[in-house]
Amino acid sequence: MSIIAPVNGKAPQFGKNTFIAPNATIVGDVVAGNDCSFWFNSVVRGDVNYIKLGDKVNVQDGAVIHCTYEKNPTNIGNNVSIGHNAIVHGCTVHDNVLIGMGAIVMDRCEIHSNSIIAAGSVVLEGTVVEEGSIYAGVPAKKVKDISKELLKGEVERIANNYIKYASWFGNLNEAK
Repeated sequence: MSIIAPVNGKAPQFGKNTFIAPNATIVGDVVAGNDCSFWFNSVVRGDVNYIKLGDKVNVQDGAVIHCTYEKNPTNIGNNVSIGHNAIVHGCTVHDNVLIGMGAIVMDRCEIHSNSIIAAGSVVLEGTVVEEGSIYAGVPAKKVKDISKELLKGEVERIANNYIKYASWFGNLNEAK
């Protein structure tokens, strides 16, 4: 059974067509837009600060979203995919972004729109990722500009696919 719980009087809020896997954990001051999905073993902890997610955000299996007490909330834009086992912590992720599997995005980072953080990358604290770029490595550095084909073929495709995958489970939740 999913854990969806208030913390200090603030309960998670969800938009329309939200999928929450049976063992996802979402607690505290979390606000999610429409067409979002929270997959198996994902953890979204709005206990020490707020977490806001736009529309069409998928938080894939084992991913963790958290923030820093009294310092850094987490803001995630629209059409964002957070890959399996990724960690997104106390940062801002703008629209049309793919955070690859196992990537770590640390406090005070700003991931600008139309970007990809490659699988396994570590985006160090305070890094600003340029719009329309791909960052990879440990620590993550810009490796190239993103092409329109890659943006459409990966970032948009994955976000749209997760809406489709959620529909297969037949238990989309209306706004809670």
